[in-house]
Amino acid sequence: MAKLRVGVVSPEREIWSGEADMVIAKTVDGEIGIMPQHAPVLGVLVEGGVLRVKREGEPELVAAVHGGFISVADDEVSVLAEVAELGSEVDVAAARDALDRAQASIEANQEDADAAIEAKRARARLRAAGEEV
Repeated sequence: MAKLRVGVVSPEREIWSGEADMVIAKTVDGEIGIMPQHAPVLGVLVEGGVLRVKREGEPELVAAVHGGFISVADDEVSVLAEVAELGSEVDVAAARDALDRAQASIEANQEDADAAIEAKRARARLRAAGEEV
């Protein structure tokens, strides 16, 4: 069966690359699932999204992805994220603390856009790590 060649990068580093059977990402137009022979597409990733990479016979790879783009062409998937972190790398205690601080800031000031973004990022990090949010 055909495979996808997948690369996930951020400005800081290459997060992951390898072969996969399916990639699921959340874009501004909704969630998209990519399988081999998918039509070419370019999508804008949402802030605070979770990327899932499914690989036959291996655990699902999950990453918190904050903004950026996903590009698909010729069975190659490129995820160019502003910020990304594998679920296995997430410091759960720090992410919960960041979420608590952001929620407190939002409660104190409903128009705190930075706190809203921080809350989205913390939730995505926790979901990527397999935590309930």
